[in-house]
Amino acid sequence: MLTQRRAAVLPALTVLILTVTGCTTIDQAIADGDGKPPASAAPSAGQAVTSDGMNYVPLAEAIARLTVAPEHVGGYNRHAFKHWNAGLIPDDGCNTRAEVLIAEAVKPPTIGGGCKLTGGEWLSYYDNITVNDPAKLDIDHMVPLEEAWSSGAYAWNPGRREAYANDLAETRSLVAVTAKTNRSKGKRDPAEWLPPAFGALCTYLEDWTTVKLRWSLTADQAEHDTLVRRAKECPDSTVTYELAP
Repeated sequence: MLTQRRAAVLPALTVLILTVTGCTTIDQAIADGDGKPPASAAPSAGQAVTSDGMNYVPLAEAIARLTVAPEHVGGYNRHAFKHWNAGLIPDDGCNTRAEVLIAEAVKPPTIGGGCKLTGGEWLSYYDNITVNDPAKLDIDHMVPLEEAWSSGAYAWNPGRREAYANDLAETRSLVAVTAKTNRSKGKRDPAEWLPPAFGALCTYLEDWTTVKLRWSLTADQAEHDTLVRRAKECPDSTVTYELAP
């Protein structure tokens, strides 16, 4: 159900915002620069790569594709990742946070002036809690900013960090969850924290691995070993990803 819900969030977001605001164009240009990921490795027997550059791979194999390396230590500053920016439609008054909330709502909110959201309903999949007030939700970076920094983003330029922090092109990168679970997770990776809800494990492992591969981020040994071990509980899980531009 979660995968199905996530699959259409970008088209749904575009239709809803255009309907409410009357905008007629979408500007998806995101700052880019140094630190682009290398070209994708050749597909293995268990992987398919389509003409649009998407990689479809079983979860266990996707985890095996992660580069294992020690974390970079020191230098992190949250302000190195500019967020939230103007989102997919710069002129609609909705920033990235609001656009994620609009896209992930199971019951659409009312969008007022300045993209003020009222009403609506969301399901926080980390703890399987339904939320009716958008102010009670956090937008979690699936791979936290500090984790991204220590896994490779320390070497990126500011434009690439901004693109990462506002990645609306990949529906697994940002997720609306209860503030309680987001703050419980903090900067921790799967070796240190996993969502408490029954049934959330496989989606979370898929999400985490997708983002790491999309942005060519490394995994430390404990993180990698935990992913490998827990993925055995998700034999039917697959990962679909496209390298970030």
